[in-house]
Amino acid sequence: MKSDTVENAMTRLSTMGPQAPPEAPAFHRSCGRTAITSRGVTAVVYCEGNFGQIDGKTANGLVRHSQAYRILSVIDTKLTGRDSGQVLDNVNNGIPVVKDLKAAVTREVHLPDTLIYGMAPSTGKLSPRDRKVVLDAIACGMNIVSGLHEYLGDDPQISSAAEAANVTIRDIRKPRPSKDMRLFDGSVSKVKAIRIAVLGTDCAIGKRTTATVLAKVLNARGIKTVLVGTGQTGLMQGAKYGIAMDALPPQFCCGELERVIAAASHGEDPDVILIEGQGALSHPAFCTSAFILRGSQPQAVILQHAPKRTHRCDFPSMPMPAPKSEIALIEAFADTRVIGITINHEAMTDAEVDRAIDSLSRDLGIPMTDALARPEVHLTDMVLGAFPQLQPVPFAAAQ
Repeated sequence: MKSDTVENAMTRLSTMGPQAPPEAPAFHRSCGRTAITSRGVTAVVYCEGNFGQIDGKTANGLVRHSQAYRILSVIDTKLTGRDSGQVLDNVNNGIPVVKDLKAAVTREVHLPDTLIYGMAPSTGKLSPRDRKVVLDAIACGMNIVSGLHEYLGDDPQISSAAEAANVTIRDIRKPRPSKDMRLFDGSVSKVKAIRIAVLGTDCAIGKRTTATVLAKVLNARGIKTVLVGTGQTGLMQGAKYGIAMDALPPQFCCGELERVIAAASHGEDPDVILIEGQGALSHPAFCTSAFILRGSQPQAVILQHAPKRTHRCDFPSMPMPAPKSEIALIEAFADTRVIGITINHEAMTDAEVDRAIDSLSRDLGIPMTDALARPEVHLTDMVLGAFPQLQPVPFAAAQ
């Protein structure tokens, strides 16, 4: 069965918001044949050698959830033939892993509209091998989406090729002009919605995934919730409100986050605004958590932690902090409280997850759960326990 016949609940199309992709053209080049795009904006995610790994977090997130693109396949030679959902979560999702761009294109009836660069390498730059894949995709007539710090639209070779092929390049991390950026002015304090930041003890630890699941389950309970994205993956997924925090000049980080939170408040009138975290407040390589706490002024924080992770991501000589120390730092740094901990179960058995939840919740005296491997009601109970006023009022039938 062709992958563009698969309807996946986590990859339904929604072209809301400024980060949504442009409408695909009806006809465009397709490596030797004419293609007609159907059923929304389709994409292949390039994640060579990294799918299911930490540096493949963008691809991992897009496979689990994408409102902006319908994901057709993932490119990773090491995992060719596997179902991407099985790789990530041991559940088939109908999105296959293929060996290369040619395989991704030829398996489809219609040419995929877009190639998404699905990796977040620590260098933030394109390798020579990856450059060739991008140029090949452009030659086929595919648009390019990238979350790298290196803006592909500013690359002379890539931009010239895109212009000749009449395709677009979207550099997700590229901020708006500095003349349009704003400074923090305190207006976030006027936002009526309860603001909850989802932070972590490390980078690439599952903050965005937990925030996405929490937004879904709160909305399902009738608690209107908006997720504000702060990184490239959330913006690629189609976040209606968000900015790439790590691409902004530090002077404007708090003000630009405040701006999008205010826009979410005015545009949606939600009960809850979730703010996706970045890095970790204690991590010396990142300052974005500090800006998120300052700019969003959250009433509460949910902390994501990986109990089996022994050292910081990409820093083997830097031990992971304990949740207790991270909580103390967060609550000392900002006028907020940590209302719960969520587990990243990497390298853990189901029994180990249970033991970690029991042990940490007992030691810290706050709720704990695993957003992906435990009942979703545990997440909503975490929020409702801290903010009982959010509990929807049951409808009483007239007597």
